[in-house]
Amino acid sequence: MGQQKQKKSSGWMRRHLLLALAALAAGGVSRSRLAWAQSTEPGPVARTLRFFGIWWDRLTQEPDPSDHEAKDPTKYVAPVRPAPRSWSSGGITATWIGHCTFLINLEGTTILTDPVFSEKIGIRFLGLATFGVERFVPPALALKELPPIDLVLLSHAHMDHYDIPTLRRLPREVPMILARDTTEFIEDLGFANLQELEWGQSAEVKGVRIEALPVKHWGRRYPWDHDRGYNGLLLTKHQRSILFGGDTALTQLLPAAVQDRQLDAVMLSIGAYNPYIQNHASPENAWEMFNAMQARYLIPMHWRTFRLSREHPFEPYQRLAGAVNGSASRIALHAVGATWSLPS
Repeated sequence: MGQQKQKKSSGWMRRHLLLALAALAAGGVSRSRLAWAQSTEPGPVARTLRFFGIWWDRLTQEPDPSDHEAKDPTKYVAPVRPAPRSWSSGGITATWIGHCTFLINLEGTTILTDPVFSEKIGIRFLGLATFGVERFVPPALALKELPPIDLVLLSHAHMDHYDIPTLRRLPREVPMILARDTTEFIEDLGFANLQELEWGQSAEVKGVRIEALPVKHWGRRYPWDHDRGYNGLLLTKHQRSILFGGDTALTQLLPAAVQDRQLDAVMLSIGAYNPYIQNHASPENAWEMFNAMQARYLIPMHWRTFRLSREHPFEPYQRLAGAVNGSASRIALHAVGATWSLPS
């Protein structure tokens, strides 16, 4: 059944790639940088054409001077590499590897979120080249430097969260929690323990309870794809809890789902909001949701690593710092490679 689904998806991709490339050659695709994901056009062909229009615009536009600045390895990058093998097994310890990839030790369980260690993310053509965006700075740790992983979380199937070249390099016995209808992209890699969760469902792995929570985003991996799941994930073990928000725009669904829960830390995206504010929270939106959840600490993510939108790479954190109104001590992990701990 999985192979049939994969063949069907590949067939759609080939047909619509040809349509999109033909339209580009004819000059018939708008260079509008509006997100195809936010389009009201329902069909996969329309979404595909818009997708290639966006990427054509990116390929032909003049370089942004802020991209050069973002390659500076000293700005919002920790000067010392993380040392996870020396971490305490109690409480919460986390390091920001980049984008939405975190290494977390939650009361002795080691968790890797949305692992992306590739130099470039995007669509890989014929196994030869990746059509996409490059990292500004390398991951804070190499895969070979990670301790044994007990659990991998994949919030949704977008390529900046679900990087197949990275997943190919992970041990096949590691348990993975995924969103609805997203295992098909890796089901032929031989992983022994893949479990999908929908909103309201939960699972337990190595003593950690994982609950799938509603967020405001979307789940198609490709513009010609069908709808798939996308989750926020609440992790609880003993008396500690941490919310990994995945991608979300401003919504009351997420705060309502954790009402009356004691959250130690909340990981929320703060970048890729210009012009994609319908799918990605602004820094001010993230701070509003964090306060609504009454959590102790905010861990911002989804900035600094890739250019996925118009705002300058450092703008999200600078805006967040201006929005906290004297509460900067409640923000954790503002540099790639930094480590934060909350004792048990």
